[in-house]
Amino acid sequence: MTRKTLSLLPASLLAAGLAAQGPALADNHGGSWEPSGEDIGYEVGNETFEGYLSPAEGESRGTVLVIHDWDGIDDYERQRADMIAAMGFDAFAVDLYGEGNRPQETGAKKAETQRLYQDRERMQTLTRAGLEFARQQGVAEETVVMGYCFGGAVVLEAARNGLVDQARGFATFHGGLGTPEGQSWSDPGAPILIAHGGADSMISMNDVATLSGELEDVGATYTIEVYSGAPHAFTVFGTGAYQERADQQSWTAFTELLDQAF
Repeated sequence: MTRKTLSLLPASLLAAGLAAQGPALADNHGGSWEPSGEDIGYEVGNETFEGYLSPAEGESRGTVLVIHDWDGIDDYERQRADMIAAMGFDAFAVDLYGEGNRPQETGAKKAETQRLYQDRERMQTLTRAGLEFARQQGVAEETVVMGYCFGGAVVLEAARNGLVDQARGFATFHGGLGTPEGQSWSDPGAPILIAHGGADSMISMNDVATLSGELEDVGATYTIEVYSGAPHAFTVFGTGAYQERADQQSWTAFTELLDQAF
């Protein structure tokens, strides 16, 4: 894995044959993964950030913008980006925290997410800037946005506020689902996938139902999948929350969204 640094002005399953998604997922979380993309630095205003770029294997079918969970970009997002690239899509994991800011303790993780939840303008600016930077590197313009946990909440922020031009879809995995005060939904013009664990103790089924009602009211195209027994963070390899069945089923739903979007 290599690293390079570039500047941006403010307003930027490893095998290609993923038909056998179950074994591929198992192999990846079992520790055989090696990064095929690169950490890449960029600037937004006077701040430095570090994303992860994994170009498509072969001709690009489109771009997937990956938004990290509450501990920032680590090998989890890198691995998911490489899995996406193996399917023929450019993948860029955007950094919303800043270079070197990868909180380890729960309190620090909460502080970083709250900083952005309380400053939605900054959240939106950094999301747009990361995508703009990726496009400056030559990724395809048509984009699907996906994210995990905190990143899933940012995905919905992008969908609600039209942050992504040429958006072809949105996907959130065990993400926050609430609509913040002062915001409301309109039809984002692209399908939304919500992958939710039925045993999620942090995001309730009432939250799922509320979001469904909001999306119905504006005529949005969306799919909600609920996986029985799956806790919060059910896709995170190598943790006690990981549930292989829900991970495989949600990844299948995501690949279907990509196939329909592109």
